[in-house]
Amino acid sequence: MAQIECGKGRSALRFFLAAGVLGLTGLLPATHAHADPSPAEYSATPVPPAQVDAALARLDDIAAAIMRRTQIPGMAVAVVRDGKVAYAKGFGIRKVGEPAKIDPDTVFQLASLSKSLSGTVVARQVGAGMVKWDTPLVSHLPWFQLSDPWVTSHVTVADMFSHRSGLPDHAGDELEDVGFDRQQVLERLRYLPLASFRDTYAYTNFGLTAGAEAVAVASGTDWASLSETALYKPLGMASTSSRFADYEARANRAFPHVKINGTFVSKYQRKPDAQAPAGGASASMNDFARWMVMVLQQGTFEGREIVPANVLLPAIRAEMISSLSRTPESRTGSYGYGFGVSISSSGRVSLDHSGAFSMGAGTTYRLLPSLGIGIAVFTNAEPIGAAEAVAAEFMDQVEIGRTSRDWFAAYSQVMGPLMAPAGSLAGRTAPPNPAPAATAALYAGSYYNPYFGTARVTEKDGALELALGPDGAVRYPLTHWDGNTFAFVPFGENEPAGSKAAATFSLSGQDPAGEITIDYLNTDGLGHFVRQ
Repeated sequence: MAQIECGKGRSALRFFLAAGVLGLTGLLPATHAHADPSPAEYSATPVPPAQVDAALARLDDIAAAIMRRTQIPGMAVAVVRDGKVAYAKGFGIRKVGEPAKIDPDTVFQLASLSKSLSGTVVARQVGAGMVKWDTPLVSHLPWFQLSDPWVTSHVTVADMFSHRSGLPDHAGDELEDVGFDRQQVLERLRYLPLASFRDTYAYTNFGLTAGAEAVAVASGTDWASLSETALYKPLGMASTSSRFADYEARANRAFPHVKINGTFVSKYQRKPDAQAPAGGASASMNDFARWMVMVLQQGTFEGREIVPANVLLPAIRAEMISSLSRTPESRTGSYGYGFGVSISSSGRVSLDHSGAFSMGAGTTYRLLPSLGIGIAVFTNAEPIGAAEAVAAEFMDQVEIGRTSRDWFAAYSQVMGPLMAPAGSLAGRTAPPNPAPAATAALYAGSYYNPYFGTARVTEKDGALELALGPDGAVRYPLTHWDGNTFAFVPFGENEPAGSKAAATFSLSGQDPAGEITIDYLNTDGLGHFVRQ
C-alpha cells in the first residue's frame, strides 16, 4: 500500500480515498502488445497468462471472504481483460430487509469514480474541437471568479481536473451540505483563500465541477446531457447517468447503507446533483466494465473510436503530484485529469480512483494498462475499505501470484477517520456546571458572511434554533453548552453520525450578540457571521 500524507484530518483523508492514492494506483501505451518495450515501459516482473487465469478463478472466494468479514449488504465486481469482460458478478442484497439480490446490472452510486468518467467526457469534447484542456474557464463562464484576479483569468479546465487551482481542500462541499445548489456554490468559491497556483494540490469536488460546467457551456448543453450524448450512449452504457433522478428511478438499484450500533441499515440517501461531474454519476457494473475496456483500449471500444487517444492521454497520465513521498523509500502519488496515477508495489504504472459517500457508498477501480487488465468493485455501504481490499488482493494475485498482506486490515485502519464525527464537541459530554447563558432574546437575529450567507437564530419560548443555507434550508435546535456556546448536531455528507458542533456568540454587556462562530464551518476561517 502506498505511503499516505495525512494533512488536515478527515478532509485530507477523504482526498486520499477519492483521489485513489491509497495503493490502488496512470496509463502507459499498450505495452502488453509490444515485443520490445522502451525502458520507461519495461517491467521486470513478468505475468504469465496462467497467473491471471488463477487470479480470476480465486475472485469469487476473495469477494465472498470480504463480504463475510465486513458484513456489508452488497457488492458488485467486474474484471476486464484484453478488451473483453472476463468476470462480472453480484454479491449480497440491494437493501437490508429486502430479498432482491445484486447482479451486474444493479445500479450503484459511483461517488468520486464520477471524476474519471467526467475526464473522458471532456477528452471527447477536446477531440471534437469544442474546448481544449488549456481553455480558461472564463472563456465560457464569464461570471466565474476566484479570489485572485490573475488566477481567475488563467485557470483552465485542466487545472480544475487536476486539482491545482489553489482552492483549498474540498472547497465548497460544506456549502452543498447546507443546501446551496451548483451555481450558488460555484459563485461563492471567489471568497475562499487560494494557495499557490499550479504547484499545490488540493482535492476539490467543486473545482472539478467548475471545469466541467465550462465544457458543458462550450458544448451548448448541461453537464448531465453532455455526459449522456458524448460518452454513455456511444459506449452503450444504458443504465448510466449523471442525474440523481435517473438513479432514483432505477428499479434495480443498490441502496446506501451506514453502520449504526454495529449493524448496516439503509437510513440516508445522498443526492449529489450539485457536484454531479465530481460525484453524481451512477452506473451498473456491466456499464462500467465497458468504460474500463475503452480506457484500456486507448479510447476505442469494439473497433470504434470513442475518444481520440491523443486527447485521452493527458487525462490518464501523471500531470500533478498529489502526495509527496513521506520517506526516501516511499512512492509518490500523482493525478491526471480526473484519474489517479501511480506505481504499484510490483513497479507497474497503475490508474485508479476510489469513491466514498459517508451516507453509504464505497467504490473503486484499478487498471493495469501494461497487462490490459482492470477491476472495479462497487459496494452499497459506507466506506470501510471493503472495495479497495477486494481490488488490491485480486491485483496481488495477478501481479505476483499471491496475497502479499491483509489488505482489509490495512485499508480499514486508514479509512476509519473518514467516518469520524465533525465538530469540536463530538464525543464530549456537557460541562457539569456550565456558566449561565444570557437571555435567549439577545442571541436571536440574522448574522451574515458572504460565503455562507445568512445564519438566522430564532427564539421561541426560550429555545433557540439555527437556520443555515438558502432560505434557512437546514435547521438545527441549539442546546445550551457553556456560557455563550450552544451545541447542535449537524448532519450531511461531511458530518457523519456522532457529529456535534458549537455555535459561540460574542456579547458585550446587555447588548444583543454581535457575532456568531460556527466551528464546523470554520476550517478556512469563514465560520464567523456578523449581525446584520
